[in-house]
Amino acid sequence: MTDELDFYAVDPATSARERRDIRALLGRCGLDYEEHIQVFVVCRDAGRLVACAGLESNIVKCCAIDPDLRGGSLSLTLLSEVVHLAYERGHSHLFLYTRPENVSFFQGCGFYALAEVPGYVTLMENTPVGIRAYCDRLRAQRPRGLRPDARIGGVVINANPFTLGHQYLVKLAAAQCDWLHLFVVSEDVSFVSYRDRFALVEQGVRGIERLTLHHGSQYMVSRATFPDYFFKEKGVVGDCCTAIDLLLFRNHIAPALGITHRFVGTEPFCETTRKYNADMKFWLQGAGSTAPAVTVIEEARTRSGGTPISASEVRRLLRSRDLDRIRALVPAPTFELLREKYLSKILPFAPDPLGHGGEPDAPARRAVAAGI
Repeated sequence: MTDELDFYAVDPATSARERRDIRALLGRCGLDYEEHIQVFVVCRDAGRLVACAGLESNIVKCCAIDPDLRGGSLSLTLLSEVVHLAYERGHSHLFLYTRPENVSFFQGCGFYALAEVPGYVTLMENTPVGIRAYCDRLRAQRPRGLRPDARIGGVVINANPFTLGHQYLVKLAAAQCDWLHLFVVSEDVSFVSYRDRFALVEQGVRGIERLTLHHGSQYMVSRATFPDYFFKEKGVVGDCCTAIDLLLFRNHIAPALGITHRFVGTEPFCETTRKYNADMKFWLQGAGSTAPAVTVIEEARTRSGGTPISASEVRRLLRSRDLDRIRALVPAPTFELLREKYLSKILPFAPDPLGHGGEPDAPARRAVAAGI
């Protein structure tokens, strides 16, 4: 390594050469290139790319250093540069993915472990109080006067859009619990905006007793907890993506609210969603954790005309302008909003509008794939 290292930021979408060199470096380090990264900090030594670190919003990922140059100060300088870049772009609360063997290094740089899939990946954040402060806010919303053995339920929905199926699941869960906590995914990458989704859910569950409606957070079904990550072993990507999110729920969110059961709808169509439900049972009920197990209750979806109701079917019908069939699948406020605001936003037979107007990004795909 020479004494003249050149650090600079690059938009990978604008330079084929930079993108090619980053892919090659990541490949030598056993990592995958991620299409959703918005900017990279790269380092060149005499013109040769020797280090890179990517930013996707406030998530640091795709950090790689040439294997021949590890062990020196390059790692610390690279991380300092990408953190500084994140601050310049308005992100002070950062998340970072790394392999478990690198955790001690990042701890020395001010990051703190949140969840780990043993042997594969650790999610960290750059504050010691982030998850604790969030759980303190949740804890303040615990209902008073419940007996120690109360059955406390949890439901997480994306509601893109809110359907009669969501409403049915919430009512069914509430009827089986002493109290139910309902979360609406706050990541704003779905076809229906978060503001509209939350408002529809709020209207749709009004009158259900013993229920607290919560805004989502970055600690639940978000870009941070559902990453497109870096493994060459493609078979473990989905497992790691769901595991991080579910471990955060079991180890932090559920204890804060005393949640003992998590409710989810069955998935008759999508193999990915069926896999997610199976992962939920493993990580919430069976995997080793110091936190109490959370029992997973899988309820059969309600049907309309013999077909299970799903938000993806509503979106498909919206693309084909089939308002009559949509009316039978959603509450009246959802129908009116779709007709007045969202029908004009899509072209007939366009791709499923989960993400930014077209092909969904990874968090949006997985939020829907999670049966929510």
